[in-house]
Amino acid sequence: MVSFRPSPTALEVRHRHEVLTIEAWGADSVRVRAAQHRIPAESHGALDNQPPPCDLPQITAEKDRATFVHGDLTVHVDFDRRAAYPEPLLTFTRTSTGDELLAESREHFWLPGARVFTANQWGTHEVHQQFAAYDGERLYGMGQRTHGRLDLKGLALDLVQRNGEVSIPFVLSNRGYGLLWNLPAVGRAEFAQNATRWQAGQAREIDYWFTAAPTPAGILARYADATGHTPELPEWASGFWQSKLRYRDQDELLAVAREHRRRGLPLSVIVADYFHWSAMGDYRFDKSEWPDPKAMVDELSELGVELMVSIWPTVSPLSEHFADYRDRGLLVGTHQGVEFHQTIQDKGMAAPMPVAFYDPTNPRTRQFVWDLVRSNYRDLGVRVFWLDACEPELNPAHPGHLSLYAGPGAEVAGIYPRDNARLFAEGMAADGEPTVLLCRSAWAGAQKYGAALWSGDIPATWQSLRQQIRAGLSTAVSGIPWWTTDIGGFHGGDARDAAYRELMIRWFQFGVFCPLFRLHGDREPRNPTSFAQTGGPNEVWSYGEEAYDIISGLLHLRERLRPYIHEQMRTAARTGLPPMRPLFVDHPEDPHTWAVDDAFLFGPDILVAPVTQPGQRSREVYLPAGTRWVCAGSGEVHEGGRTVTAPAPIDHIPVFTREGADVPLTA
Repeated sequence: MVSFRPSPTALEVRHRHEVLTIEAWGADSVRVRAAQHRIPAESHGALDNQPPPCDLPQITAEKDRATFVHGDLTVHVDFDRRAAYPEPLLTFTRTSTGDELLAESREHFWLPGARVFTANQWGTHEVHQQFAAYDGERLYGMGQRTHGRLDLKGLALDLVQRNGEVSIPFVLSNRGYGLLWNLPAVGRAEFAQNATRWQAGQAREIDYWFTAAPTPAGILARYADATGHTPELPEWASGFWQSKLRYRDQDELLAVAREHRRRGLPLSVIVADYFHWSAMGDYRFDKSEWPDPKAMVDELSELGVELMVSIWPTVSPLSEHFADYRDRGLLVGTHQGVEFHQTIQDKGMAAPMPVAFYDPTNPRTRQFVWDLVRSNYRDLGVRVFWLDACEPELNPAHPGHLSLYAGPGAEVAGIYPRDNARLFAEGMAADGEPTVLLCRSAWAGAQKYGAALWSGDIPATWQSLRQQIRAGLSTAVSGIPWWTTDIGGFHGGDARDAAYRELMIRWFQFGVFCPLFRLHGDREPRNPTSFAQTGGPNEVWSYGEEAYDIISGLLHLRERLRPYIHEQMRTAARTGLPPMRPLFVDHPEDPHTWAVDDAFLFGPDILVAPVTQPGQRSREVYLPAGTRWVCAGSGEVHEGGRTVTAPAPIDHIPVFTREGADVPLTA
């Protein structure tokens, strides 16, 4: 027997031990939760604040069927008594057309059903949620991945945080819906030909959010309403960011900034990378290498440059604060063994030693760490933070072994990078300062804390460059509008190598049209990871005269684009529409745009087609229908809805502007 209990904004469905709720959660959107016996009172997901509904839903209930109508989304609940083991099954349709968007499907006609709860030793469950699969469906989002695909159909994805693999479990379908799997548990998503299935190894409920906004842009707007809007990008952040692994001391870093000024090259941010500290967990400059950081910050400020400092969530047992972290319960715990989860050779270590991670899900940890950051960085004038290794970077990579303030690692580990960003965002907000937090990982909702994502420690190869386009677009669809890569790749690359110089030029030509514009890398000759580590030269003048002429021109192009970029960033903050996005976001009615994964829009008026093969001097570019496009290189006008062959000499890549747009691509 099934029972329905409607309220003004929700429908409760009960069958045997299961309770299921459907609740209005923003326009054209619902939140669905299911559990055994009762819905948990606490959630660690991304749906902190319920958006106000435009109108109350219309709910009707009969003996074996209920209907929940909320704007252009209708949820049908059907209970088929003829089934061997009947259960209430959900189908999501578009109210205005009646078209089916998504429907639950059973894992087996007998048992189990569409929603599976398998008890485990922690008093929780392994949970499965299965939906039907559809021929021709395309799926996008799911954070940032290294598989090199934009369309996720046919893939199985681990829901776990890793270097370069950022789990944001939100998917957008060309069928006209978006779905957030609102569980930060370690798990898996399978977008197979016979079914779509979400799995969490340890959870107290099934929890997901579903929207049926009529366009991709509308879906992204609803998603931002549900999980949080990004703040506006600070003015300084849209320029060029210079970094390498690593500037070893104050004199070396300042020399690079001064050389930018001498050459007349734009520079907005320069980076003090890891091991600038006295010890992991101290969160202060090592005075032997950085004798007067306040004078350094002041000089950079006079040059119009921000200093970004790298902050790892690792705590060395040699840190002057280690006993406080340990005894106050501020570290990530373990289910068995001591509280160490990584090894590295930090300051004062003769060899790599175990280090701990602080626990940002604990509000007392957030306050303790920010007090150190404020006194040792913020009070010097530093207002840009690089939150590296914030997955966190475990060794071995077993997040299920963690014990956090928010819960067991297997159940909540996905939120670690989001709450790490929260630590710094809350601290900066208390000072009334906007910031950008450059993060190596994120989870749903991280954007509201000013988290910018970069694609991690990627190789310096052409294949990697090709993968970055899809990674950036997937990140944008996943709700993070601020994104960048290590221009040139991170691991390797030799500034003396002519072949690598070509890759660097092409990467810069791609990077100038990314939301954030940042050079970084561990160049040859490289040293093993330790506090003495540094890599080869990685400044724009390091790559020879031909490359320098092209790259320096790109730095000035970025300066011309900054007003346009901030216009797009304001749109992102207001509407959730990311500046870098797939073609289908603006042109969903053109079926060809859903298949383009090697070009993108940068705002509504710039179409960018990166060159990703060595020696390539032309490439095909699909121009979306419904408008005419102007080649930035030649001025030639092309009708949309067709593929053109565009020239791509070494000094530029194919870029097109929407006819009539005023975009300052030329000096």
